[in-house]
Formats: sequence, C-alpha cells, structure tokens
Amino acid sequence: MRILVTGHLGYIGTVMVPLLQRAGHTVVGLDTDLYARCTFPAGGEIEPVENLGCDVRAVQARDLRGFDAIVHLAGLSNDPLGDFRPEVTFAINHAASVRLAALAKEAGVPRFVFASSCSNYGAAGEDFLDEQSPFHPVTPYGESKVLVERDVGAMVDDRFSATFLRCATACGVSPRIRFDLVLNNLVAWAYTTGKVLLKSAGTSWRPIVHIEDISRAFLAVLEAPREKVHGEAFNVGTTAENFRVKDIAQIVVETVPGSQLAFQEGASPDRRNYRVNCDKLARVLPEARPRWTVRQSAAQLYAAYQRGALTPEDFEGPKYQRIAHIKSLVQRGFLTEDFQVTPAGAQDAAALAHP
Repeated sequence: MRILVTGHLGYIGTVMVPLLQRAGHTVVGLDTDLYARCTFPAGGEIEPVENLGCDVRAVQARDLRGFDAIVHLAGLSNDPLGDFRPEVTFAINHAASVRLAALAKEAGVPRFVFASSCSNYGAAGEDFLDEQSPFHPVTPYGESKVLVERDVGAMVDDRFSATFLRCATACGVSPRIRFDLVLNNLVAWAYTTGKVLLKSAGTSWRPIVHIEDISRAFLAVLEAPREKVHGEAFNVGTTAENFRVKDIAQIVVETVPGSQLAFQEGASPDRRNYRVNCDKLARVLPEARPRWTVRQSAAQLYAAYQRGALTPEDFEGPKYQRIAHIKSLVQRGFLTEDFQVTPAGAQDAAALAHP
C-alpha cells in the first residue's frame, strides 16, 4: 500500500513509519517538524521518508491523490497544551482533521485511520469501558477527539472507510520522546532525582500501551479486510494493563534502583479517571494484541535514560516539555500565535536537518 502518515515526525510517527516500511508498505509523511529541535539521541534514528511538508490545515485534495490509506496522527498531543490554547487545539485537532478526511474522500482515498484517544472517556469512574461506553471528556484535547469521531464517522460510506483507534495512554522510547506521559515522566523523575514524583493523588485509573503496540494496531487495521474495520472504533491496549497512577509509580520504584515514591505538595485527585476494556481489538484483530507490559516499558525507558544521560533540566525544560518548547518557538519568531511555522522557523529547522 501507499500510505500517507500525518505527524510522521512526532512521538508515535517516528516509531510507526519503520514498522510500516518493514511490512512492505510505501510511506509518505506530512509534518511541519514542529519538534525538529527535540530529538532524543538515545531514542533511535529517524527514518527519512518523503515529506509533503505542509501544515495539516493547508493540505489540498491534490496532495492526497494516489494514496491507498491515510494514517492521521498529527495534532496537538497533550492535555496541558490543549488547555493553553484551546482554540488552536480545536482548529488543528478537530476542524483540520475533519477537513482532511473530507479531502481524502474527495481525492478517492479509500481508507482513513484516525488516532483517537481513551481520553474521550474522561471522567468515567471505576467501571470498565468498552467501545460502546459514553464519552465524558474533560479537556479540549479529549473533546476534539470526540468531535472528530462524530464528524468523520458521518462520512463513512461504500467509497470511504474510516476506523478510529482510541489509544490508551502511550509510553515507550522514541526519537521524539514525550515526557508529559505518565510512565515516561515517572521513570524520568526516578532516574534523574531518585524520586518518583506524583503531581496528583495517584488514585485515578489509566490504561497504558507502548507506542510499538499502537503502531502494530494501525498496521493491523490497514491490512485487515475492509469489512472487519469499516466504521469501527477500537480501544488500543490490553484490558489487564489498567492501573491506578500510584500503582504505576510503584512499578517504577521497583524498576529504578534506589528510587522512592514522593508526592508534590498540594497533590489533588485528577478528574481524568477511566479503566478501559480492550478485548475487542484482540478478538477482531488478534495480530494487533499488544506485546509490551508496563513493567517492560518502564525497564526500556530506564535503559534509554541511562544511555542518554538524561537530566531534570532536559525533561522539565523547554527542549522536551511541549508547552515550554512551543512558547519558545513563538517568542523566537519560528511559530505564529496559532502555531503555524514561519519562514524563519522553516529555515532554522532545515538547517538542523542539513547543517
């Protein structure tokens, strides 16, 4: 297949692209490389592929002709960043995603696979949630994903097939690693300070899934017979890999020698609280059954942080912290106020790629 991957230079995309290529597919990317200055050397190499290079808000139907499928990963990808500029989050994560799907349908692209999120379930409580459970998003990020599922779902017909992968909270090593994700963050605190620092009360539930397993789920959907995935949503993860945040922290304590649990002063309960049933994915697409556990993922992260000699300034500072990095790019004139890359920003990023 000839596959367009939006956001191919991000946290998940840099892991997914090589996997799709190893499976024999031709991959083209679409990414403005917002995080060109955030490469984590210990996370591995970034596989170079053709990049359409435009903002997802500016893509045209002609750019999409000739593709067999689109994997749509691009977006502002965490809750704090969404809260910082909610109007930009909705413009990119919702409006541009729906527009992309409409253009894909116009261009004759038969398959569209959307990176949705278990954040859709939001404030859900103690019960396990399957794909039929109601949505209760509590952040602009979660709300934007719900709106895309609604609007793109309405486009599905005999010519256009969409599938929605509601990913559990991601974890794992990547060339464009994120430190705002719970397991990645807690292992970073443990390795660099000896404290597994919880900024909430730790009582909320989270499903956890490794980004390699997310990537395999996308591959399985792309290669599945159309009737198995047409218009369907799948929770991506493993039902057994749901944990309270404080239990994730305990796994980290047991993984990183000499570390101990600590709570930030004033830590309070997190409104985001959901346990997710992922049995449908394993039943319908058994080849997509996740292989990584939280404990294995924590060990992988710890080893990478050791290789990369990670410091607190790295993962808490503007190089890897999404909001701080975006603010820095705006201040330097590399991004506009609505996060579009300026000519100066594009020139600087190109210089990093080709010094």
